[in-house]
Amino acid sequence: MVKFIHAADIHLDSPLRGLERYEGAPDLARSATRQALEKLVQLALEQAVDFVLLVGDLYDGDWRDYNTGLFFRRQMTRLQEAGIPVFMVRGNHDAASQIALRLSLPDNVRELSHEQPETVILENLGVALHGQGYAQRAVTENLARSYPPPVSGFVNIGLLHTALEGREGHEPYAPCTVDELVNKGYDYWALGHVHQREIVQKEPWIVYPGVIQGRHVREAGRKGCTLVALDHGRVVSVEHRDVDVLRWCRCQIDCAPAASLEGLLDLVRAEVRRELERAPGRPLALRFQLVGKTALDPVLRRGPDRVEAEIRAAVQEQLGDLGWVEKVQLQTSSPRKQAVQEHLPAGFLQSFFDALEHDPELVEAVQECFQELKAKVPGELFTEYTELNLEDPGAFRGLLREAQSLAELALSLKEEPDYED
Repeated sequence: MVKFIHAADIHLDSPLRGLERYEGAPDLARSATRQALEKLVQLALEQAVDFVLLVGDLYDGDWRDYNTGLFFRRQMTRLQEAGIPVFMVRGNHDAASQIALRLSLPDNVRELSHEQPETVILENLGVALHGQGYAQRAVTENLARSYPPPVSGFVNIGLLHTALEGREGHEPYAPCTVDELVNKGYDYWALGHVHQREIVQKEPWIVYPGVIQGRHVREAGRKGCTLVALDHGRVVSVEHRDVDVLRWCRCQIDCAPAASLEGLLDLVRAEVRRELERAPGRPLALRFQLVGKTALDPVLRRGPDRVEAEIRAAVQEQLGDLGWVEKVQLQTSSPRKQAVQEHLPAGFLQSFFDALEHDPELVEAVQECFQELKAKVPGELFTEYTELNLEDPGAFRGLLREAQSLAELALSLKEEPDYED
C-alpha cells in the first residue's frame, strides 16, 4: 500500500479577511494558514505517507521578509526527519517571477521545473510524477498538452495548477479540457488553483483538494487536503481530511417564523449550535444573512446596529471566545400588505417596484451607471462583495428588494418600535 497527501493553495501567511475589522479579533486571524500547514504535516506523519504533493500557490505572492520561507522550511524539515519526500510545482501566486526572495530547502523537497514538463520516477513505489510549474503569474497556454505519455508499469500522477475550462472566481490560467487530461492516460491528476474541493472525475481521478484554510467568507465550509491510497498499481481510496483551524460559515436565517426580536435570536442560537456540531473544537467566523418576509422588517431596519449587537451577544453566549460575527446582512422584506389604490403613495410604491425589474430601459440605465462606477474602483471590491456586482441578475434583484424595503420604511408613519416583545 502506497499513501500520499495531495494539497494545494496553501497561501502561507495570507491573513483572514473580515475579522480584523472587529475589536477583539483573534490572533488566529493572522496565523491560521501556518497552523493549518502544521496540521497537514502532522497528518502526513501520523499516516506515515510515502510522499506529499503541493500543487501551486504555496505562498501568497512575494514575501515581506524571510520569515515566511523559514517557517515553511521548518515544516519540511519535520517531514525530512521522517523520511517523507515532498514534490511541488509553482502556481500563479508563487510563480518564479513572483517571489523575489530565495531560500534553500531541505533535501527532501523537490520543485518540478517551470520551464518544461518534468517527470520524476519513484522506482521503489512504482509511481511516476509529471508536472510543470509557472514561470510567470499569468500562464495562458495549455501546459497539459506538453505533458509526457504515461510510464508503462507505473502509477502515473500529473501535477497541474489549472482552471481547466474555467471556474467561477478564478483566473483562466493553464486552460485545458477534462477530455485532454483523461486521454493523457494518467491514473490521478493532482490539481490546484480552485479553492473549493472538487472531484472532477473518478476514472481517472481528477481532484481539486481546495485550500487548506479558508481565508474569508467566500471560502466557507470544511477545508483541508486529500489523502490518497494506491494498491497493486491503482488508486483504491481518495479521502478528504480537514486541517483548517478556523471555519467560515454562511448562516442564512429565515426570519418569517420569528414573531419578535427574541424569537429571531433563538433562530440564530439554533443555527450556531448546528455549525458548531459540524466543526467541533474550531473557532467559527460567521456571516448571517437575514432573509424572508417578516413583520419584524421595520424593527430590523430601524435599528440595524442594535440587531447586529444582539446577534453578536447571542453568538458569544453560545460560543464564548470561539465565535466571531464577520457580518450581518439584512435582506428581509415586509409581508405584502393588502392591495392599496395606486394613486395613494403606498399603492404607487408597490406598483412601481413590481414593474421595476422588468423595465428594460431602467435596467439598461442602471447597468450603464454601474459600469461607470466599476471603472473607478478596484475590481477586487466586486469579488469580495458579490452583492455589489449588478451584472449578476441575483444581485440586481437583491438591490431592488433592498431599495423597496427602505422606501416602504421611509413611507411608514408608524411610531418607532421600542423592541419590547
